[in-house]
Amino acid sequence: MESNQKSGNPRVDLVYRKKKNAEEMKYQFVSFGMMLFLTVLAFIAVGYDGVDKWFKAPFIITLAVIQVIFQLFYFMHMNHKGHQTPALFLFSGIGFGLLTVLAFSTIIWW
Repeated sequence: MESNQKSGNPRVDLVYRKKKNAEEMKYQFVSFGMMLFLTVLAFIAVGYDGVDKWFKAPFIITLAVIQVIFQLFYFMHMNHKGHQTPALFLFSGIGFGLLTVLAFSTIIWW
């Protein structure tokens, strides 16, 4: 807990922490449910023969990206204050990785 949120009253601080923990747990349960739903959607897309193969791959990759975002922000707590520097390095690494893949893909394909 941050020093500017302490009231000096242990009972008030305990109630505040319990409320914040309950809210955080609710977000994690909702996020977990959404990730399970997205996983079921991916399995349905793969198992259903009526879906074109050109739709399946981008659809599954999109679902995977959404799940990574859920995991970063809710399970790894990147949505909390004070996590800007790790987020900067993480997203910079993702950007450089995607740029490298794009560069090598264009070199090989053209």
